Amino acid sequence: MSQYVELDALNALSPGQPKPYRAGAWDIVVVRVGDDLYALENRCSHDDEGLVGGELEDGAIVCPRHGAKFCLKTGDALCPPAYEPIRRFEVRCQDGRFGVLI
Repeated sequence: MSQYVELDALNALSPGQPKPYRAGAWDIVVVRVGDDLYALENRCSHDDEGLVGGELEDGAIVCPRHGAKFCLKTGDALCPPAYEPIRRFEVRCQDGRFGVLI
């Protein structure tokens, strides 16, 4: 069973700037691209490095350490050195705030 965890106000997210959050036991990175919000596990599956500080590139977040890319929509690893996906979280927005289902 999923649990909704409210994280922050929508205006706290700058477009294109990954921001870290904690939701239950999960470290999460949230990214705003236009009107869309994406939430992924804040961890590269290659070496467990956090993704905050990574650049956005063609619908993906790039690990700042070794350049692995993860799809914002699915969490899939898109190139080496990462081969395993990371967890994606459903984002919900309401009354100017957002949260995730964990």
